[in-house]
Amino acid sequence: MPIKWSALMVSEAMDMVEEFVNQASDPLEQAKIVANEARKIPSLPQYLDQRLVRLICDIERIDYIKSAIKAVRKDLPDGAVEAERRSLSHGRQPVLVS
Repeated sequence: MPIKWSALMVSEAMDMVEEFVNQASDPLEQAKIVANEARKIPSLPQYLDQRLVRLICDIERIDYIKSAIKAVRKDLPDGAVEAERRSLSHGRQPVLVS
């Protein structure tokens, strides 16, 4: 039974999401480095250290986003994206009405 939604469109959307996430990765990594350095400030109160640890953990959640993108792609029906690309490369056929 053919699917009624576009696996290709979902795949292309994930490409865009992944591109934006990748653009954010380097700045977030830099932010994590700065937050780790802030933890080394002498006589830093424990409550601030805990907040910084939480911030670092939140920054690391970008890996969850990357995993979610992979999960969406994994759930696309096998071969559906390629089949749709092939179909579109040959042009759309008009629907025949009797």
